[in-house]
Amino acid sequence: MRLLKKRLCIIGSGVAGLHLAYALRNDFNITVIERKSPDQIRRGRIMSTQVHFGPTRNREIRFNMPKWGEQPLIKSIHITIGNQKLFVGKLQEPALSVDQRLYYSHSIKDLIEKGVSFRLEKVDKESVEVLIDEFDLVIDCTGKNGSLLPFSTEEDLSLFKTPQRKCIVGYFTGIKADTPLGVGVTVLPGLGEMFEIPAVTEHGPATIMFVMAIPNSDLDVFKGIKSAKEFTLKMRSTAQQFFPEIYNRIDGKNFALCDENSFLQTALTPIIRKPYLMVKNKLVVGCGDSVFLNDPITGQGCNLSSYCAEQLYETLMEYKNSNWDVETGESYWNRTKQYVKEVTEWTNAMTKPLPEHVVQLLLQGAQDQVKANEIAEWFANPTKAYEAFISTTTIH
Repeated sequence: MRLLKKRLCIIGSGVAGLHLAYALRNDFNITVIERKSPDQIRRGRIMSTQVHFGPTRNREIRFNMPKWGEQPLIKSIHITIGNQKLFVGKLQEPALSVDQRLYYSHSIKDLIEKGVSFRLEKVDKESVEVLIDEFDLVIDCTGKNGSLLPFSTEEDLSLFKTPQRKCIVGYFTGIKADTPLGVGVTVLPGLGEMFEIPAVTEHGPATIMFVMAIPNSDLDVFKGIKSAKEFTLKMRSTAQQFFPEIYNRIDGKNFALCDENSFLQTALTPIIRKPYLMVKNKLVVGCGDSVFLNDPITGQGCNLSSYCAEQLYETLMEYKNSNWDVETGESYWNRTKQYVKEVTEWTNAMTKPLPEHVVQLLLQGAQDQVKANEIAEWFANPTKAYEAFISTTTIH
């Protein structure tokens, strides 16, 4: 007798939810619940920004996720401190950045064609209880707005009570790309950072300008800006004042947002939660930003969500024919805990002034291409960054 497939409900269709839906769809009966239709997502406001580094792109291949054609790939990381460009480090595997509105809406339509059920509804803390009764497992992938369920906080990894950065993001045309094509990281000590990211959008190639301002510093100048026009003017004057190298590549006549919705201001307080609990004697798990929310300063949100989705997939496959209970949840947490710790501790360290030994490493990168490439790899492999920042005195 053939056993009926277990029924899984994934709440949210960001990176974690989509990666899980693709990974699990052949072995389980999957329903994804999302409050916006693919067209609403596609036409809506940008939600943040993301770079899919090599390991994430390999998971997308593993789970047969949509390919993005012959897009210009990101092959390097450009590091600047103040107004001094230190080096360009080469990534071992190329990365790619796709406008999430395009990535999410395209993937949802593809999953629907592949037989995954989608329900358009808003889930709140009351209605989630009904879903727990209805399904064998509910997975909270609701993202950075916070979890629907009371997953307990990991206090030793949740250091902050307030946002450490104001995040100001715009997708622009009219900027000459830096060469070689890469992510630009500019650190202004005491003020914040700028990430410049080449991206694929519905409108063609664009440049993401992502300012991370220390609250109330001189870089925190976007307060009260509501319109696309105001935002564009402010980004241009901010580049002129603080990021002259980028400003010199702006084409004054053609510098504009990709569309009226391609800008965002937000601020989030990082928090790490234990990603499982029992509700009504049933296991419930969280995946992605809903449980592992880091400051965006290291660009790891998408990659951490993808990693955790893969670990949850492996856990559920291992326990496929068992009852899913505390042991299953604990196994998932044990699989993810060390990596979550490494990403989080590196990210938390990056929100503070760079330690002297890290400054020395960066200066070495300016003299030594091998060292420069190793530093670029921090973003693709945060374990290496963690070791450089935190574990300098630890013997492995």
